[in-house]
Amino acid sequence: MSALFPALTNPSDRPALRFGPDVLTYAELGRAAGALADRIGGAGRVAVWATPTARTAVAVVAALLAGVPAVPLNPRTGARELAHVIGDSTPDAVLAGPEDELPVALAGLPRIAVELTGPAVAPPPGPVDPETPALVVYTSGTTGAPKGVLLSHRAVAASLDALAEAWSWTADDVLVHALPLFHVHGLVLGVLGPLRRGGELRHLGAFSTAGVARELGDGGTLLFGVPTMYHRLADALAGDEPLVRALAGARLLVSGSAALPLHDHERITTATGRTVVERYGMTETLMNTSVLPGAEPRPGTVGVPLAGVELRLVDEDGSVRAERDGETVGEVQVRGPNLFSGYLNRPEATAAAFDGDWFRTGDVAVREEDGGVRLVGRKATDLIKSGGYKIGAGEIENALLDHPGVREAAVTGEADPDLGERIVAWVVPLDGRKPPAASELVDHVAGLLAPHKRPRVVRYLDALPRNDMGKVMKKALPTTG
Repeated sequence: MSALFPALTNPSDRPALRFGPDVLTYAELGRAAGALADRIGGAGRVAVWATPTARTAVAVVAALLAGVPAVPLNPRTGARELAHVIGDSTPDAVLAGPEDELPVALAGLPRIAVELTGPAVAPPPGPVDPETPALVVYTSGTTGAPKGVLLSHRAVAASLDALAEAWSWTADDVLVHALPLFHVHGLVLGVLGPLRRGGELRHLGAFSTAGVARELGDGGTLLFGVPTMYHRLADALAGDEPLVRALAGARLLVSGSAALPLHDHERITTATGRTVVERYGMTETLMNTSVLPGAEPRPGTVGVPLAGVELRLVDEDGSVRAERDGETVGEVQVRGPNLFSGYLNRPEATAAAFDGDWFRTGDVAVREEDGGVRLVGRKATDLIKSGGYKIGAGEIENALLDHPGVREAAVTGEADPDLGERIVAWVVPLDGRKPPAASELVDHVAGLLAPHKRPRVVRYLDALPRNDMGKVMKKALPTTG
């Protein structure tokens, strides 16, 4: 039935999806998605109103079975951005739950209700070319209007299979998470991942430490989350023995979308004996690297390239940097079967994103002696040129987070007549009434890193601005402290 989902070829009564009271076996998923696939077959593209529900999963699986690209829509997107996504992707219909209230921007689209049931025997979809787009996922639009990233069936399969190899992910695994379903992390890894393996997904709907404890304690083996979720778990561990037992019993804890502070790593490992695995990917590349299970966490380290992924660091002058010294900074470029097929309707942007057949990620990193990648920030916002040095903001942020008085930290550069750029630290103290002194934080960083990497200015905030995926939006920081 599906090259992406072998488990749907011979549907069984094995559990596939659980979203609260909605539970589907592989046989039930096959019937519901197969019937919907038959209805939408031949469409150019379909939009999916991506709520954290079983209907979203059924809708996306149906589109993939039919060979119709799905455009997941963030239900929290503002009217202007939503209108742009619809106008750019021109879907033929929107798939949504019968009870979903859709915004005015979708009023002109035919609506197809997604049901969780189907006929006893659904018409089997035909074969799908691996290069057919599976998804059109829109970027966050931080550097202009959001771009539609074309992810093929080939890219999805290659990335999920590489992760399965790195994490020994099998049909016996039960994945627990509460990630949104309009993005790569929650949808591709978090829904399509377990379905490709023939395993089970239990989605919490909304994140809670109690939900994590309940589902991991009842047979869950994998947990996917973002740093804000793991921070809440770390905060709760001291007084929650069921949560400690649940995390300790999990086979794998995975964090992504942003760096997990070392302090949270340490608190979770001390309480549970489990290390949290970090990995590195982006919309255009899906997954590039992963820390291997059992490896000791290091700040900013996202592991080694996955099977099939080639990775290199490139200097601003175009030269490839082969050093594995933990210091030489370069832009991460990758190539492999995990790459996207291009930006929808944006041939110029697609061409500009590549250096030959290497994709320019815009991330800057260093390579460690063992080949591991340590991210130090984004080229556009996190590469600071100060006093003749190229400095990655990420390593300074990790050093600040190592201070016991720091809850959150972000680092930026601002113009300086002497240094070119000076390093500015934005700090959310653990105790807002008694923040650590600026001089103490400066000395702390200088003691962990080289002196030229110390902040020249420290500014205090109540919270850092973050997007839906937990990433800090540095352009939203105040222009003055």
